[in-house]
Amino acid sequence: MFVSPPRQRLVRERTSRDRDPAALAALAAVAERTRPIAASQTRLLPVAPPLAGLLPDGALRRGTTVTVGAPGDDGALSVALALVAAASATGSWCALIGHPGLGAVAAADLGIDLTRLAILPRPGVAWAEATAAVLEGVDLVVLCPPFAPRHAMARRLVARARERRAVLVVVPGRAGWPEPPDLQLHMTDVTWEGVDAGKGHLRHRRMTVTSTGRRSAARPIRRHLWLPAPDGTLAEAPDGPGGPLDHPSPYDPAA
Repeated sequence: MFVSPPRQRLVRERTSRDRDPAALAALAAVAERTRPIAASQTRLLPVAPPLAGLLPDGALRRGTTVTVGAPGDDGALSVALALVAAASATGSWCALIGHPGLGAVAAADLGIDLTRLAILPRPGVAWAEATAAVLEGVDLVVLCPPFAPRHAMARRLVARARERRAVLVVVPGRAGWPEPPDLQLHMTDVTWEGVDAGKGHLRHRRMTVTSTGRRSAARPIRRHLWLPAPDGTLAEAPDGPGGPLDHPSPYDPAA
């Protein structure tokens, strides 16, 4: 039979324990370790500075979906990988699903921490289920759908990313993506440089990237980038004649 100690003794024991400096210090240490991080830090994943101006928050907001490129857009995968670099370098786990030809050297040149990158190059017909499973355990997923996704499939993945507070970056390619994303990035005016009179090698690529989206991203933003720059990294490119908005973008709703 369990007998409770007298109430007065319990009060004395609690009072003595509460006044113990060592116990108070231990409780303070536990509270500090479990203190929530500021919302502005937990909601966002960082991106490289040349890309920050394309995003409403200057970073990737957790729980959102971003599409990069459309059928025929050159450089879409490079831009998607560039979005991964800063997040992986600051400790976030990232994954690339559905692209068997990733070059490790090129990824490292963009600043991606390869020790923080999981790669599933050929997910097969179960690619949607594989992506949903990966979203459970990483902060950012770059998905190249190997087959045209159905609306229900895309909606489930968008909902899973939102639920798990991960970022889903989709490179639609020819497969397309039926679900409206939170943010879209499109590449235009893509030109390679480095070949002179039929001699030399392609060394750097200049492109114009336009971002549009919903809510705070509704107003189109355009930036000129080198991707890759002559040193293989991502860099801002100078504006063309008349500045970055001298001609309307085909993705500008007001054009």
